Amino acid sequence: MIAPTALMLEKSTFTGNAAATNVSLSDPALALWREWQTAHRLTERLCRRQQRLETRLVESVGFPCVTVRVSEGEDVTVHSIEALNELLGRRPDMAALRQKAEAGLTAHQARWDEAAEETGYIAALRAERKAGDRAEDLLEAFSMTPATTLAGVAGKLDAVLREGEPWEECSEFPWSQIRSALSDLVRIAQPAMPEQFFADERRPPASQAGGLAAISAPERRR
Repeated sequence: MIAPTALMLEKSTFTGNAAATNVSLSDPALALWREWQTAHRLTERLCRRQQRLETRLVESVGFPCVTVRVSEGEDVTVHSIEALNELLGRRPDMAALRQKAEAGLTAHQARWDEAAEETGYIAALRAERKAGDRAEDLLEAFSMTPATTLAGVAGKLDAVLREGEPWEECSEFPWSQIRSALSDLVRIAQPAMPEQFFADERRPPASQAGGLAAISAPERRR
């Protein structure tokens, strides 16, 4: 998780400034960004919870698997029936070994499933997927939602950058170009339209934000 690098929220997010609030209400892209931001942050929280529960499952039960000793005397661990069939094939002389391995893998999977349900891992996984689907739907809606303010344009760029960038400060095309465009947009718009943008004292290092304030969200995925 890393701090976002450029987007500035309008003052109304924190101060309730009437002019800025009117700007927000008049820009469907900015309203959409706020919805996406909420869904995005929820997805991140649920992802972290699901990962913590999965770690406990791995430590207590282990990923479902079975170890098979093949004819060469080598021990091979497989994690699915498909992998087991690929390893042993359908040869008659492997039938007993395959049956024993399948039974072991099935039993291990049953222990995993039971523990996953009891610990809340399954529920957490479902909740994460639901939130992620919601965030993805909102992200797709950006392409059909015109911005009417520069803050709305910045919101679109911010969402694309935070969702799509493989890692922080990725230098591959088009991420460095998007960061640069977002930085330029905020730098140019803030002095001219202070009702849409604000300077937040909780800013990341200049190397990360080009001297710009961070978005209200303290984290972003990846």
